[in-house]
Amino acid sequence: MEFNHITSPDDYRIKQIYSSYTSSFPEDEKRDWIKFVQLFTQPNVKFFSVFNESENIGYVIIWELSDFIFVEHFEVFAEFRNQKAGSKIIDLLKENHPRIILEIEPENLNEDSKRRFSFYQKNGFSLIDEMYIQPSYGNGKKKLNLWLLANFQPTNLGETTNEIHDVVYH
Repeated sequence: MEFNHITSPDDYRIKQIYSSYTSSFPEDEKRDWIKFVQLFTQPNVKFFSVFNESENIGYVIIWELSDFIFVEHFEVFAEFRNQKAGSKIIDLLKENHPRIILEIEPENLNEDSKRRFSFYQKNGFSLIDEMYIQPSYGNGKKKLNLWLLANFQPTNLGETTNEIHDVVYH
């Protein structure tokens, strides 16, 4: 398994990634096409397609922040789920970036959110903020009550949250 850095919105994999992204994530948890493509102009953002045995099985979008990375979106494509690929991707991510923060829906929302929280716990993440608010992605999109998870304990949670808000959701 390996990460392949995508550096251009013209890359052939972006259409597949965006198609899956728009069908997998709720409306308020995703960017529209124009804002998605604009991420390629952000120096802190890295897009990775995940390859396993010559197949593109998913993607990870990260922000390299002060002393951690923020995983904005991570997905294993539907046909490759339930094969331990997600855990392998997390392990590979942790090898390259030891300090990781991400957002998830609260576990009490539905069965998928409960399963997702359990997945991240099994992969070394802990709840660091259950009162976290994800800012809106733009006009017509709501801010959301989400949980913030990390595989480390930030020294100053307020500063960490402010950095995510100021850089990722500016």
